[in-house]
Amino acid sequence: MAYLGAAYLWVKAAHLIFVIFLMAGLFMMPRFFVYHQESPVGSDEDRKWIDREAKLLKIILNPSLILVWVLGLMLMVEIGAWAYSWFHLKLFFVLGLSAYHGWIASYAKKLARGERALRDKQLRLLNEVPGIVVAVVVILVIVKPF
Repeated sequence: MAYLGAAYLWVKAAHLIFVIFLMAGLFMMPRFFVYHQESPVGSDEDRKWIDREAKLLKIILNPSLILVWVLGLMLMVEIGAWAYSWFHLKLFFVLGLSAYHGWIASYAKKLARGERALRDKQLRLLNEVPGIVVAVVVILVIVKPF
């Protein structure tokens, strides 16, 4: 253990905790979008969904994403992960999840403006994306297949 010393396991635990929070938010938000789109634009229900989505982003998703990255970069340096091929692929998928987070934030803004760009079925399919990606990431980190 290089620079983290005894804090390494605490940083690793915190990283995993915030990954779980992030994934929970990434699973919840598209489901929120499905229900939100069912409400008439400008209605009380519409305003409630806008508020819920904003809170999920502000309280769970955004802080979790930041902490996952900060803690993950600390761990990357600590273990010298850049030297491993599995890590490069993991990083690719993590960047994809981060982009997905950005898409979620932008779609919440569209819904707040009254735009309903996607159908419910499309949102339900998009809800599966983070689950598949996190499964691949977990396999890469635990199994280290190459």
